[in-house]
Amino acid sequence: MTNFLYKQVLRHLCRIRRMTLSPDISDQLRKITPPDPYSHKGQNGKLLIIGGSELFHAASKWSLDIASKFVDMVFYASVPSNNQLVQQAKGEFWNGIVLDRSAIADYIAEADCVLIGPGMDRSAETAAAVTTLITQYADKRWVIDAGALQTLEPELFPDSSILTPHHGEFERISNLLGGTTDSLLARGITILLKGPSDYVYHRSAVTTITGGNAGMTKGGTGDVLAGLVAALYCKHDAETSAVVGSFINKQAGEHLAKTVGPFFNASDLVQAIPEVFWRILRQAP
Repeated sequence: MTNFLYKQVLRHLCRIRRMTLSPDISDQLRKITPPDPYSHKGQNGKLLIIGGSELFHAASKWSLDIASKFVDMVFYASVPSNNQLVQQAKGEFWNGIVLDRSAIADYIAEADCVLIGPGMDRSAETAAAVTTLITQYADKRWVIDAGALQTLEPELFPDSSILTPHHGEFERISNLLGGTTDSLLARGITILLKGPSDYVYHRSAVTTITGGNAGMTKGGTGDVLAGLVAALYCKHDAETSAVVGSFINKQAGEHLAKTVGPFFNASDLVQAIPEVFWRILRQAP
């Protein structure tokens, strides 16, 4: 095949790819703005991640790893044992600033967005810490995940925050609110409900994101998703961040399945997402 014909076939395949995207997802992808070539360090997002516990070590690290690929700076605050593990892994990870949790106040004002919850346990101590932080800094952009989502009272979710529940967490929140989450949506809160199909609820709109495969039932894939959504939320609106984050996460799972089927893990997903994201952005109509 000549080079000319190859390029024509490639363009045709790209057009087919575009046509398969739902209008909702295409609209959101068009809102994604890559870093300006003339931007400076810090202008493309600063994210604070608060997560981890003595029980769960890897979850917040997966969020940290994926976020560091998309924002300029990541601040990471965990329990001492997790902080030590991340610092010891710096042969692999040099892409963030590790904080003692007592230093959170010094960095939270600088952060464009805060992700809280991945790897946190469901203890009374977690509930108290999360409640204090979110109450004190309610005007920040928050992505609330996992342990924070499981311990915080729904009426304390900040307006304009993004919640990332699986079905069990969603049911807990709904039950506490009398069987409906309409009051949260009315306040501008965005809900990304995770599952075989993801659903993004924003105001009166619902976007369905299909795709993925059984490989994404592995532990940690939700933590990767939370880190990606939070990274996007540093510089994009909540609905776009949730829809595009979900879509790219599932597309990366499909990409991996082409070569390894369902036999991949969260770390593999972290490595696949940037390539898949960049390819889709270039092909998006």
